[in-house]
Amino acid sequence: MTKKLRTDIYQNRHAPRVVHSPWRSLAQCPRRFTIENTIRDLKYGVGLNHLPSGRFPANAAWLAVQVIAHNLARWTTRIGLGEPVMTTKTLRRRFFSLAGRLTRKARRLTLHLPQGWPWQNQFCSALAKLRAVPLPS
Repeated sequence: MTKKLRTDIYQNRHAPRVVHSPWRSLAQCPRRFTIENTIRDLKYGVGLNHLPSGRFPANAAWLAVQVIAHNLARWTTRIGLGEPVMTTKTLRRRFFSLAGRLTRKARRLTLHLPQGWPWQNQFCSALAKLRAVPLPS
């Protein structure tokens, strides 16, 4: 049973509409929570809470770069780590801000990770999975 209440104030075309249905609200909740988590992650994980300029084109470019970074972090999490959800801040803290050393010997690059690093196995398996992704032709 759907109960609709529509209020027209001075014949306004943008009048509020209240729709009461428990099935509709439950069906919309997971999508709403996903959107809210994405916005929170863009604000605090990627750095969208402070726009760098007072000019619109600069802020639009900043937004585009931040959304690309957010999407790359999501794909890294899903494809490489196999986890459905991990915030960008957690991903950056565990894997991207890593004190490692890259050396070259006999024309091969070697990444030296710190001893006793708790996410070393997870990082190596994610790197192998991401390297196995075929390049587009």
